[in-house]
Amino acid sequence: MWLVLALVSCLASAQTGATEVRGQFRYFFDNPAYIASADSVLRRTRTQLNGLLQDSLTGAVDIYLVESLERFDSLIGGSFPDWGAAAAIPGLNRIVLKSPDRFNVNKSLRELLAHEYAHLALAHRVGSGSPPRWLDEGVATMVSMEWHWSNNLTMGLASVMGHFVPLTDINNVNSFGTSKARLAYAESYLAVSYLHDEYGPDVLNLLLDSLAAGAEHDRALLAATGSDYANFEQEFRVYLQRRFNVISLVADTMYFWLALAIVVIIGAVVKMSRRKKYYDKWEREEELASTDFDYGDPDNPEQSDDDDESWRQ
Repeated sequence: MWLVLALVSCLASAQTGATEVRGQFRYFFDNPAYIASADSVLRRTRTQLNGLLQDSLTGAVDIYLVESLERFDSLIGGSFPDWGAAAAIPGLNRIVLKSPDRFNVNKSLRELLAHEYAHLALAHRVGSGSPPRWLDEGVATMVSMEWHWSNNLTMGLASVMGHFVPLTDINNVNSFGTSKARLAYAESYLAVSYLHDEYGPDVLNLLLDSLAAGAEHDRALLAATGSDYANFEQEFRVYLQRRFNVISLVADTMYFWLALAIVVIIGAVVKMSRRKKYYDKWEREEELASTDFDYGDPDNPEQSDDDDESWRQ
């Protein structure tokens, strides 16, 4: 039976051109060493999303890990912003990732896979409907747990400068530069968190149900929360200004400089320790090396006649 299963797996791989097939997931990896960890991440993410979205993504999912930018662009069907490290194409049930062996992706493979799989799952959940980009990116960022200390700093600076990105503008995130895109993703995550905290755990699926039924974004949000886009945007802006302000920015930067100071101190201690070991080695070598080559009396050179030594006879 195991031989039959192995033969079926090999035939499936040959037919699809996949590097390896593991259940629902078909892996096309330039470096197969990443397949095992990728499969583990995707299985955990699938279970998490089944519960969160009350829906299960069906059909095979193709995951590509590529080392060529040209192949990456061809697989996603067009160009991509420079800061983009991965993409999901729901119509093809496809995820395409830039290989960390070739590109500086600035995110872990776990984060990238969970994020992109969430896009596929969310697209399946709403069917022919279309979620707003902030909701799509917010759910994906929440599932992949991509929130870091740097995001607090980004939001603090945006609050102080008054440069928040309107939620509707996030639909154009692929045209943003790196800094603005980072802010847009952070806001998307916070908007989904705000929905959950302010309106309860059921609001996400109420919103998705309306979108799946074909409702416009404004009507879907109104049906789920009682607030239309304009009111929700205003509520969310007040929430952001309360959470991120000058005080939070000072606190975040203080922690940064404190951490930097600790790193500098540790570095200095290590350097001094290595230098002391080096000097101690020098002293030991000097103690072992003799400089009294005539074997006389170095303390009283005039009171000893080196030429009377018996070994000279």
